[in-house]
Amino acid sequence: MYYDGGFMGGMHGWWWLIGLLVIGILLFASWGRTGRGSSTKTETPHQVLRRRLAGGEITSQEYEERKVLLDRDTPGKG
Repeated sequence: MYYDGGFMGGMHGWWWLIGLLVIGILLFASWGRTGRGSSTKTETPHQVLRRRLAGGEITSQEYEERKVLLDRDTPGKG
């Protein structure tokens, strides 16, 4: 079963390699699903501002102040 200094040989060595290969493929496949191919859309600054107002993170006065700043800095507006 063991030879050449304790390394597994013969068919036993191949089973370890196959197992590691399968684990690697599964990890790569799960990374691919949550990585580059993600279907989440990025929010625009105005959408973030509206979401924060709706969630109670900012007041309506803060919303109006920040919206004015965003509108001023957005090209093509005004």
